[in-house]
Amino acid sequence: MARTTMRGMAWAALALGAAMTAGAGAWALAAPPGRPVVLELFQSQGCSSCPPANANLNAIADRPDVLALSFGVTYWDQLGWKDTFATPAYTDRQRAYARGLAAQLGTPQMVVEGREDLIGTNARELDAALRRARPAMDATVTLAAGRVEIGAGRAPKGGADVWLVRYDPRVRQVAIQRGENNGKTLPHRDVVRELIRLGGWNGAPVRFAPPPSTEPALRTAVLVQGKDGGPILAAARL
Repeated sequence: MARTTMRGMAWAALALGAAMTAGAGAWALAAPPGRPVVLELFQSQGCSSCPPANANLNAIADRPDVLALSFGVTYWDQLGWKDTFATPAYTDRQRAYARGLAAQLGTPQMVVEGREDLIGTNARELDAALRRARPAMDATVTLAAGRVEIGAGRAPKGGADVWLVRYDPRVRQVAIQRGENNGKTLPHRDVVRELIRLGGWNGAPVRFAPPPSTEPALRTAVLVQGKDGGPILAAARL
């Protein structure tokens, strides 16, 4: 299926289960040397080329070796259907990747570890990209009650960003009523609902106090990433 693009626009483990203390609701996890491959899908509910890539992400959402994240972008909203999960911040993230990877801005697009991109509509190509990935763990990432800690490690020149990601693991069925996908009901999984830059990391240990989640059902991940859509340097999830 052909990829949909925007002309003239420049291009952003193993499973860590929740560790909940009964009654207290406290949680704490430190990322081990291995971690899931970070896979990001940029898509729009108004893009007719996106449902196959969306389905491929849904199919691997439960894999313990993959952290799959779905970002809705805004630049197709003018085609008659406004994506119900999209925000300008997610569009900016894709633009940063487009610059860093010298790729064209368009949907669908999958980004693996911030190092490689593909359309994502071909399940075999996606599986091959995941197999090629070699997730870096250049620092320890610890998630605990009310704090995020990044340990000492190898930081790139200019430092890195620390991102808090909260995403919905449930299947969300969206009935599309206008635009290119009019009449379809599209299932979404691992939809990113909050993307917050906690601060920077320069190789020295650092601690952050993340804001509370607005939705109890959301899961949490932390990404340590090179600036301006650079590679993922470390990650952890609950």
